[in-house]
Amino acid sequence: MAGIYIHIPFCRQKCYYCDFYKTVNISLKQKFLSGLDKEAKLRKNYLEKESIETIYFGGGTPSVLETAELELIFEALFAHYKIERDAEITLEANPDDLTPDYLRDLKSLGINRLSIGIQAFQDEHLKKMNRRHNAQQAEQVVLNAVNAGFNNLSVDLIYGLPNLTIEQWKASLNRVFQLPVQHLSAYHLTYHEGTPFYTWLKKGTLKELSEDDSVAQFNTLIDRAETAGFEQYEISNFARNKMYSRHNSAYWLGQKYLGLGPSAHSYDRVKRRWNVAHVESYVQGLSEGDHYFEEEELGTDEHYNEYILTRIRTKWGVDLSFVRQQFGTEYHDYLLKQIGKYQKTGSVILRDGILSLAREGLLISDEIMSQLMII
Repeated sequence: MAGIYIHIPFCRQKCYYCDFYKTVNISLKQKFLSGLDKEAKLRKNYLEKESIETIYFGGGTPSVLETAELELIFEALFAHYKIERDAEITLEANPDDLTPDYLRDLKSLGINRLSIGIQAFQDEHLKKMNRRHNAQQAEQVVLNAVNAGFNNLSVDLIYGLPNLTIEQWKASLNRVFQLPVQHLSAYHLTYHEGTPFYTWLKKGTLKELSEDDSVAQFNTLIDRAETAGFEQYEISNFARNKMYSRHNSAYWLGQKYLGLGPSAHSYDRVKRRWNVAHVESYVQGLSEGDHYFEEEELGTDEHYNEYILTRIRTKWGVDLSFVRQQFGTEYHDYLLKQIGKYQKTGSVILRDGILSLAREGLLISDEIMSQLMII
C-alpha cells in the first residue's frame, strides 16, 4: 500500500492562523501545473511500482483549481502510477468554492472524499480567522455534496479560538453531528510564528483562551463525539462506522507515500524528503534537475522516534513486541522505563503488549511523546 500527497499551494486569501505554505498569486498556477507534471514523471519509481491506494489533494486550497486543471493532474498520475480502482481520493476544499456544478465535476473526476474546512459555525469567528465563507454556506455545502453523490465527507473544526465560549463550541459540534458527515477533524488553535494571530498575540491585541477553557472544550469534543457515534481513532480525528481517513491512517501506520508539489514531504521507509516551499523555486529547481528538494536518511533512533510519534497518538497504539523485534531490546527496555511514571498516574494504558494514551494522557500527549522518544 502506498499513497500520494499533492500540495496545491494556492489560496484566494490567507487565513490568519495558518502556517502551511501557500500563496495568493494565482497567476502562478500554470507554472505550478507544469512543474507538477514534470515531478510526477521524474519520480514515478519512487514508490517502487507499489499500487496507489490513496491520493490526497492538500494545501493551500485545492478547490481553487478549475476542473480542467484537476484533469491535467489526474492525467499525469494515471500515466505514471498504478492507481487502485477503489483508491480513496480526497480533496480539501473551502465551502464557498463548492458550488453544485463544481461538486458534480469533482465527482465525475473520480474524487470520492471531501475534506471541507468549516472551522467554525459562528460568523464572528470566521471573520476573525479571515475565512471566506459564512456558517450558513458551510451547512448548505455539506447537503449539496450529498446531493452530488458524495458519501464520504469530512469536516474540520478549530477549538481554543480567542473568545470561543463553551456554548458556541457545543453548538458547532451539534451542527456537525446533525449533518450527513462521516468524519470530523478537530484541532486546537496553535499560534504559529509568522502568522497574523501570532503577531497579534505577542502585541497583546489578541488574547489566548485560558488553559482551563481549552481543556473543557477538548473534553466536550470527546464526550459529544462519542455520544454521536464518532470513534476517536487519533487525537484529533473522529469517524462514524470506521470511516477513517485511509490516507492519514497510512501515515500513522508507517506506510510509504510520495509528496508532489512545493513543500510536500515523501517517505520511502529509508529516507525523508521534502520539496522547497516556494512555487517558482520549485519549478526552476525541477528544470535544473534535483535542486528542488532536501532529504535525510533515517537512522535507528529516527525510525524509533517516528514509530512512537505516529503510533502513540492513534487507537492502534505502540506494539512493544514490534519495538523489540524491529529496534532491539535496548529500545524496548528504554520504552518500558519511560512509561513508568505515566502508568502510575493513569495517563497511559499497557494492555496485551499495546501501549496507548488514556483519556488523561490525551491532555499531555506532547509531553508523553517527547519523553518516550530518544533525543
